[in-house]
Amino acid sequence: MPLDSNAYAWMSAREIAAGVRARKFSAEDVAQAALARARALDPKLQAFVTVLDALALEQARAVDAAVAAGKDPGPLAGVPVAIKDNLCIRNTRTTCSSKILATYEPPYTATAVEKIVAAGGLTIGKTNLDEFAMGSSTENSAFAKTRNPWDATRVPGGSSGGSAVAVAAGIAPLALGSDTGGSIRQPAALCGVTGFKPTYGRVSRYGLVAFASSLDQIGPFARDARDAALLTAVISGQDPRDATSASLPVPEGLLDLPARADLKGVRLGIPKEYFIPGTDPEVAAAVQEAIGVLKGLGAETVEVSLPHSEYGIGVYYLVATAEASSNLARYDGVHYGHRTEKEVGMVEMYARSRAEGFGDEVKRRIMLGTYALSSGYYDAYYLKAQKVRALVKQDFEKAFERCDAIVSPTTPTPAFKIGEKTDDPLAMYLSDIFTISANLAAVPGLAIPCGFSAAGLPIGLQVMGKHFDEAGVLGIAAAYQAKTDHHARRPALG
Repeated sequence: MPLDSNAYAWMSAREIAAGVRARKFSAEDVAQAALARARALDPKLQAFVTVLDALALEQARAVDAAVAAGKDPGPLAGVPVAIKDNLCIRNTRTTCSSKILATYEPPYTATAVEKIVAAGGLTIGKTNLDEFAMGSSTENSAFAKTRNPWDATRVPGGSSGGSAVAVAAGIAPLALGSDTGGSIRQPAALCGVTGFKPTYGRVSRYGLVAFASSLDQIGPFARDARDAALLTAVISGQDPRDATSASLPVPEGLLDLPARADLKGVRLGIPKEYFIPGTDPEVAAAVQEAIGVLKGLGAETVEVSLPHSEYGIGVYYLVATAEASSNLARYDGVHYGHRTEKEVGMVEMYARSRAEGFGDEVKRRIMLGTYALSSGYYDAYYLKAQKVRALVKQDFEKAFERCDAIVSPTTPTPAFKIGEKTDDPLAMYLSDIFTISANLAAVPGLAIPCGFSAAGLPIGLQVMGKHFDEAGVLGIAAAYQAKTDHHARRPALG
């Protein structure tokens, strides 16, 4: 039977895949419903850079053909997945929300996207982001400012704001984002969805346009932890095309993560450095209430210390910008991407192409990173930042000797107004104060809804785990969500 976009909108990925396999509805029905909802809502929300109608319908028909032939189309049979527009899809516009790549169509597909399609998923569109994933609000896009579905005057977070909104608005039950310093977890918290950054190396970065190569990680958005676990299982695994991908098997149980009845035997660390003055009182109260729920499920809490977290922002904005300076040097107006139309000499052509193609925030980070790497400053800045990064990692290792996972706020405030922080980059950077350290330490981190402000804005709880303990982190989240219904609330979009 055909699906209307509202009937489809709030099904879980697991329900959709089961329905397609059982022939309750077709993958093409699901695709049509998702695309119709995107067309209806995106003029207001601006979540997508490109909607991929033809590609999604082609993939859906292939899934339906497999089902008709009695074949298993995969664990994502007919499930729409929105793809952040810094992940390549062959012969499909991949812009990184930047003018410099406005017309770029890569000749290859990212490994994570290949795995989604092989598992029966439907790539319904490429989502908006802060340019080259540099930002915390999705206001730095060269094309549009994405809006929060809970309040269109507010930001959705960033840099993966479009992916978070696509899930929060019921356009797709799943989405892919990338997380360099919180770019999955922070928008997940501000949009009231589940967002997960796996351990660095769990998911291949092949086909992800690089921002900071030692920090970038691909991960899922979903409406609950069980769907996030499903997509994590699909995209995980070693890839010979990415030397940093870990040679470890995909964790067992993620494809159908059980909702734990309790958390008996689980020790949760409460880092004193993450419960600080300046955190919004409503955020602090919601997180404390969530910790109470976890304790009610049988978890034990212990205080832990992550003393070098106070240096996280400074370390991140040296390491990340230095790597960005190197990675973005390739966009020169010669090989591909934007080239100035002015008839000038070669050196000025390079300069003009980059000046016209990059936005202010990208330029700011390139200049900061180039300075940190320059002769005479490398030891004082970049090398020292790497040494402190090692101390941050050691803090987590010591904390995990006392606990199984660490819980904290995801963000210090709920979603802020569009334009509120654009003229104050330092205030914007502090939006990621609780998320950055997980990237520096390369540990898995997850954000789940744990309450709402008086203004009806979502608040997120962060759970961070030991290296490669994706199953443990997601299991804690699933147990919490089985006991609460914050993740089941929906914005008033129709």
